[in-house]
Amino acid sequence: MRLCSAAVVTFCIAVVPVWGQDSPLPDLFSDVIDVRVVNVEVVVTDRAGNRIRGLQPDDFELRVDRRQTPIDYFTEIDEGRALEASDAGVGSVPALTPDEPVGTSYLVFIDDLFAIKQRRDRVLKRLEEDLIRLGPADRVAVVAHDGRELTLITHWTGDRADIETALLEARNRKPYGLLYRHGMGSEQGDKTRRSVMAAAGAIRSFANAPGRKVMLLLIEGWATVSDVWNFRSAYAAASAGVTLDRLYGPLVDAANLVGYSLYPIDLPGFQGSPGPPIAGFGGGGPVFAGSIGGYAMWRGVPERRFHNVLQFLAEETGGLPMINSFSKKALAETAADTRSYYWLGFVPPRNEDDRLHDIAVRLPGHRGLRVRTREHYLDMSKATEVGMLVEGALLLGGSPGAESLEVSFGEPRKAGFRRLEVPMRVTVPLDDVELLPVDGQWANDLDFRIRLMNKWGDQAAPPVAKVQIRIPNEPMPGDLYVFETDLTIRKRNHRFVAAVYDPLTGDLLSTRGTVGPR
Repeated sequence: MRLCSAAVVTFCIAVVPVWGQDSPLPDLFSDVIDVRVVNVEVVVTDRAGNRIRGLQPDDFELRVDRRQTPIDYFTEIDEGRALEASDAGVGSVPALTPDEPVGTSYLVFIDDLFAIKQRRDRVLKRLEEDLIRLGPADRVAVVAHDGRELTLITHWTGDRADIETALLEARNRKPYGLLYRHGMGSEQGDKTRRSVMAAAGAIRSFANAPGRKVMLLLIEGWATVSDVWNFRSAYAAASAGVTLDRLYGPLVDAANLVGYSLYPIDLPGFQGSPGPPIAGFGGGGPVFAGSIGGYAMWRGVPERRFHNVLQFLAEETGGLPMINSFSKKALAETAADTRSYYWLGFVPPRNEDDRLHDIAVRLPGHRGLRVRTREHYLDMSKATEVGMLVEGALLLGGSPGAESLEVSFGEPRKAGFRRLEVPMRVTVPLDDVELLPVDGQWANDLDFRIRLMNKWGDQAAPPVAKVQIRIPNEPMPGDLYVFETDLTIRKRNHRFVAAVYDPLTGDLLSTRGTVGPR
């Protein structure tokens, strides 16, 4: 066995590491663009809310960034079964098998950080009772967040007994909502942000779920506009929509990125009528973010603000908010809502630049019909995709890719106030990566990343480092490539997941463990 070593460098959370000067490799090292279909689930109703069936591909107009875009794939799903495509010429992607069940993947996210046990358990019990509404190809996964960790209660399963066991385990968890009901002040936005990021991480961790993808969000107490914004002027109130987007954008983007529709559930349920307008203020019904009328004008406005949050999450991703009495039948309503829809797909130009693109679906020849769908998609880069895999492994356990990477740490050294500098040695088995002959050397440019999380759930993601392998001879079986660096961390223990991505093969090598003071 031979060892090939790289230079020692500094790897600091706040500083981009230097692995050598940039020297682009020939075209044979460039990533191969993975052409993927963007799926768009479309619900069509009349003005009374009745589903409209039997539409043809030519009835739809798809616009991406305001430009008309060809529909490459079209299937109507009716009562959970795929219908044969109306036009054999539509769809460069193979259609679902006609008349076969189309499964829905239900990812249940329970936010125990703000939940109150009685309310949470009531909804969980109703979910369990409504499991009979699931179809034969449906599956459920359950995760819970307590403000520190995201816990996987059950992975995907269609077995009703397994799901019931998972929901019972969820009811036995300790919620912390009573601790945060009063005196939240400006901190509520920060705590909500932690829950939002956990939900976004759960979605990214379950990105490859089959079939229609739905997240049921069991939440309450998430920050509203007034919790994160000081309403001292009309301008501040008019900026409310921007604040909602800023706080909840990461969750919406994650859902649209991998094709999840959000169905947020109002854990408190119906809380009574709002009462009369406060003297001296205007009135009006529930107002969505961006208007002054419904904020701070009603005694019951905190509930309405929270409902606006639920509505925002649902509308941005093509789902429905389960508000008031609907929280008691959330699974039944969600199952019914996802049984019949049109599944459109298109192959976008792939720049892999993580840019957000607007989606609009219209029915130009059908005035009076209403369309509900997600509002944008993200042109995901390979770096983002790999980062999602690493984050998912950190949150929910396991390792992305082959567990053949080795990481060891030396004696920590002080590196300023409450910080440590830890020597790190990374060993890459060359049997598991591809090297190609370039200019008399055997070479590849690997991406190395490490992600850390402390016991409170706070994460750190140092910048991705480029590991430029250049060796004079063709590697022999068993050869290793070793590089050393310094990792700067806060003075506490962290769990970590480290991974090396090979752009030539698309493979990941990874490992996991703990690092911190000894």
